[in-house]
Amino acid sequence: MSAQTTSKVLMVRPAAFGFNPETAEDNGYQQTDLRDVAEIQVEAEKEFDDVVALLRSKGIQVIVAQDSPDPIKPDAIFPNNWFSTHEDGRLLLFPMLSPLRRKERRRDLVDLLTAQGFRVNELVDFTFFEDEHQFLESTGSMVLDREHKVAYACLSERTHQEPLHYFERLMGYQVIPFRAVQSQSKEKIPVYHTNVMMHVGSQLAVVCLDSIVGKSVKQLVKESLEASGKKIVPITIPQKFAFAGNMLELSGPHGKKFTVMSQAAYDSLKRGQRQVIEKYTEIITANIPTIEKIGGGSIRCMMAEIFLPK
Repeated sequence: MSAQTTSKVLMVRPAAFGFNPETAEDNGYQQTDLRDVAEIQVEAEKEFDDVVALLRSKGIQVIVAQDSPDPIKPDAIFPNNWFSTHEDGRLLLFPMLSPLRRKERRRDLVDLLTAQGFRVNELVDFTFFEDEHQFLESTGSMVLDREHKVAYACLSERTHQEPLHYFERLMGYQVIPFRAVQSQSKEKIPVYHTNVMMHVGSQLAVVCLDSIVGKSVKQLVKESLEASGKKIVPITIPQKFAFAGNMLELSGPHGKKFTVMSQAAYDSLKRGQRQVIEKYTEIITANIPTIEKIGGGSIRCMMAEIFLPK
């Protein structure tokens, strides 16, 4: 059985963090900012460095890669959307909706992992789906239960059925697709990434069940999580908008488990919700308001988990 959590992550320090108009079309979390570009960059770098220092202080191995200044990649700080790694040594490259974001895929970052002593047995390229306008943005589009080989995926402009089936066949996962909406308003705007409304850890699942469309599908997701032994912590739609679904569980020394979330996410949780999470893991919080506001992603998106063998 595969491990659900890792103690190793790769993070990309931004060279040109900023507002991406291509992703803003379907990302309801991004907001424009009137501050000077240089000021925004300084704030993003500081928030990034603080997260790295916090994780390392808990014994988590953080591999920091510096973003290349050319070409400009405003979302490079979110590497979990273009690749994933697996215990069998496979590294997968994924098709992405935004042409600007496709520039984030860098072979030298794969080489960096091998230079760190990790073994890449096979590089699997899904990016040919971009030619067919089909997308699947890695662990943004899919929340993986690695132990039980289940992939939860809310369908959107960034998460399509065909590449999901391809992933399912290739990796031996059971994919549970569903539709989720940002709010209960008449517009019914889809949730752009599954990992903003759902988190699956080794014993916990934090999920915005209210956003899932259809009672039977909602029940299917709930039953699947319970069947895999997860304690479900339901969150509300307002909590989802505070990135309470965008968490990641990591392992520290001696098997200690941490749930990493932003300060905004933590502040949105009720005391009872925090207590349930703290029953199983220690909560780590980082304050990243600039990254969340302008980038439209939170702490989980900043960390690409490394499961490769040494």
